[in-house]
Amino acid sequence: SFSGGKLIAEGVAKQLGYRCIDRDVIVERAAAAGVSQEELQRALEEPPSFLERLQHKRYLYLALIQAALAEEVREGRAVYHGHAGHLLLLGGPPVLRVRVIAPLEFRVKMACERLHISEAEALEYIRKVDEQRQKWTRYLYGVDWTDPSLYDLVINLENISLEEAQDLVVAMAKRRRCYDFDETCRAALEDMAIASRVRARLALDPATSALEFNVSCKGGIVTVQGRGLHAELVREVERVAASTEGVREVRVSRVASEALRG
Repeated sequence: SFSGGKLIAEGVAKQLGYRCIDRDVIVERAAAAGVSQEELQRALEEPPSFLERLQHKRYLYLALIQAALAEEVREGRAVYHGHAGHLLLLGGPPVLRVRVIAPLEFRVKMACERLHISEAEALEYIRKVDEQRQKWTRYLYGVDWTDPSLYDLVINLENISLEEAQDLVVAMAKRRRCYDFDETCRAALEDMAIASRVRARLALDPATSALEFNVSCKGGIVTVQGRGLHAELVREVERVAASTEGVREVRVSRVASEALRG
C-alpha cells in the first residue's frame, strides 16, 4: 500500500496502450450481484472472521470478485493494480506478475498526501494494512504475499524513479508471451472467465452456497471439486454449472477439505 504501484500501473498502461483496471472497477462490477461494495472491499482487505468462515460469506465475495476481474481482462491487453491480483487470476493465461516495494519514508509520505493524515497515523495505517494482507493471502492461498517467488519482477523504488520502473515493466511485458494476445491466450482467458462465472453462481445459489469447492475449465469443460458432495448435491452442482454461459460439459468430483483453497 502506497508503494507507487498505482502510478507505475497507470504509466505502463499508457505506454502499452492498454486499459488500466483498479480494485474499485472490479468491486463495482461485482456489486451488481447485489452485494454491497463495502463488504466486497473488506473481503479484499481483511482476513475472514470466524463467523464468516462458518457462513462462507467471504468465499461468496471472493467468487464474485474473481468473476468480475476475469470478465474485465478476458479481452486481454489490460494492466491490473491491486493486492494479490495474480492470485485472483490463477488458472488463466501467462501474466506478468510485478510487485513494487518502496522505503517506508516514501510510503508514509504518499499516505499523508493522499489520506491527509499525520505521519504517526500513516505509519499505523501502513502497519495495519500490511498485517491484514499477510493474513489474507496466508488464509486464502496458503502463501506469504511478500515471497519473491510469487512474482516475475520485484521493483524497489529506493534507488530508481517511477519512470524507470515503468520502462522496466514495459520492456519486460513486450518480451513476454503476455504481450502477444494470441488465440491460446484468448482461450485461456475465456476458460478462466467461465470457471469464475460458475464459481460465483455456485456461491450465490441457495442450494450450493454453503459448499466449499474448486472450479476449473478447459475448452468449456468445467470440473468442480468439492467436499461433502452426496448424490443430491452433485445434481444441484451440475444444474447450476450447466446453466452458466459458456459451459459445454460439467464434471463433479469429491476431494478432501484441506485440498480446497480460494
